Amino acid sequence: MDKPPVLKQSTAKIWIRTFIFIFFGILFTIALYGDILHGIFPLWGVIVVLIPAILFGFWLSRFVPMKMHHTHGVVTLSFDIVYLVLIVILVIIKVLATTINGWEMIADIIMVLILGMMFGRIGGIGLRVRRLKEIHRSL
Repeated sequence: MDKPPVLKQSTAKIWIRTFIFIFFGILFTIALYGDILHGIFPLWGVIVVLIPAILFGFWLSRFVPMKMHHTHGVVTLSFDIVYLVLIVILVIIKVLATTINGWEMIADIIMVLILGMMFGRIGGIGLRVRRLKEIHRSL
C-alpha cells in the first residue's frame, strides 16, 4: 500500500485547521475587542460562552473520521461534513446578525461559539492522533 498524500495526513490537516483558526481568531478578536470596549458585549460573556463552546468542540472531535496507516505510521483524517455545515450555518447567522441593527451581541456570541468550537476541536483531534500514534508505536 502506498503512503497517503501529505495533505491527507494528520499533521498537514491539523496545521491547516490551526491556520484557519488563527485567521478567524484574529478577525473575530478584533471585532470582539471593539464591542467589549463599547460595552456591547461584556468580557464575562465571552468567558461564559467560550468555555462550553470549547468543550463542545472537543466533544465534536470524536466524530472526525481517522485512519491509522500501520505500514507508514501515519494517521489520515477524512472530511467531516457535519462540522463544516455547522460552521457555515453559524457564519451565515453571524453575518445576518451583524447586518441587523441591535443584534451585535448575537453576532458576538456566535463569533465566540465558532472560535471555541474550532479551538476545542483542534485540541481533541490532536489528542486522538497522538493516542493512535502511541498505540501504533507500542505494537
